[in-house]
Amino acid sequence: MSSAADGFRMPPEWAHHERTWMAWPPPNDTFADADELAAARRAWAEVARAVRRFEPVTVVADPAEAAQARALLGPGVEVCEHPLDDAWMRDTGPTFVVRTGPGGGELGAVDWTFNGWGAQGWARWKHDAELAGHVAESAGARTFRSCMVNEGGGIHVDGEGTVLLTETVQLDPDRNPGWTRERAEAEIHARLGTRKAIWLPRGLTADYGRFGTRGHVDIVAAFARPGLVVAHTQPDPAHPDHEVSRENVRLLRGSTDARGRPLEVVELPAPTVSDHDGEPVDYSYVNHYLCNGGVVLGGFADPRDEAAADVFRRLFPRRTVTLVDARTIFAAGGGVHCITQQQPGT
Repeated sequence: MSSAADGFRMPPEWAHHERTWMAWPPPNDTFADADELAAARRAWAEVARAVRRFEPVTVVADPAEAAQARALLGPGVEVCEHPLDDAWMRDTGPTFVVRTGPGGGELGAVDWTFNGWGAQGWARWKHDAELAGHVAESAGARTFRSCMVNEGGGIHVDGEGTVLLTETVQLDPDRNPGWTRERAEAEIHARLGTRKAIWLPRGLTADYGRFGTRGHVDIVAAFARPGLVVAHTQPDPAHPDHEVSRENVRLLRGSTDARGRPLEVVELPAPTVSDHDGEPVDYSYVNHYLCNGGVVLGGFADPRDEAAADVFRRLFPRRTVTLVDARTIFAAGGGVHCITQQQPGT
């Protein structure tokens, strides 16, 4: 039985959380040397402590790294042990769903098939393919296995039946060979309880680089509330994401949600820094994380950081916006949203 058929739905990120799950960076190809690994661990720890101000945080660490994780994270963050290949809990952890009823709520977890973001040559996923099941069991969730290769960064829901997707993720031949839109939508809806999919053609240019995800939507567009989407834009006409983001915004503004409402789009201009060592970067304020009473927003030591924070303060006037330096996280292939995964309350 699918999770949706049994009454489970994925709540929006702004709904109440029981806790946040993260994964501790292990030694691997993502972090090229000891200095980069140490910098990544400091960045992950900063995000964990920022989230912990608002809700409990559990960090999964490889048993060989657990003591060091506890020392860096501090006493306020729980650490549990499980073998890891990488550190992107949004993608390797479960997507939590909930069922409500007269007898109370029940927590469920969708365990997508994971194959290293489309079996990329550098990726290893023996342990990470088992991580969602471990986290679900630890959370006391009823697990629903999916045959679809998918990651949590490849979806975003409004909690009222609408989901954002990108064609280069769910329809990636290295993820789901031969799958059509119709088949992908059917599986997504069956797992998340959604009924309307809005497809964007692709993600940001740098996300197709070596450590990229090949187009995750959570760096491009995200619901801030039903009927309203924040969307990445690139003001620089010379940047390859200028046209990409214009097309995405055009498509979003021409879309309606599951309830038939035209989408309102709030644009989030990219930071002024558009490249690193001559290569384009995919720095994006869209890749934020909502937690109980807070917004943890990636910053880039950039003049546009505060303007982006002001947008989120207006969108979420009852939440505290916390800027954390996300440059190290982006250098490894993701952002604040990519390293966090919410466990909703029931």
